[in-house]
Amino acid sequence: MTVVWIETVRQIAATLAVAISVIALATPSFAFTAEAQRQCTGDAFRLCSSEIPNISRITACMVKNRSSLSSGCRVELDKGLAAKSHRVAEQ
Repeated sequence: MTVVWIETVRQIAATLAVAISVIALATPSFAFTAEAQRQCTGDAFRLCSSEIPNISRITACMVKNRSSLSSGCRVELDKGLAAKSHRVAEQ
């Protein structure tokens, strides 16, 4: 019973860590949407779980593994990167 409980808590903690990391990407420097979170959470777990909870490392990992992302996540990542580069160009 204790092992099951610990595993459940561990899974919940990992899910929350990814969710918080993706939500935190919605800062002015890297604006991702709820749709990006929905599309990319599975990819973040699959490709970048070792980087959780470090947001900048998750982002770098996702960019590095762009070719392995699901198509929906790739589209959302590209939108976020385009928005970021547009904001940088305006400064």
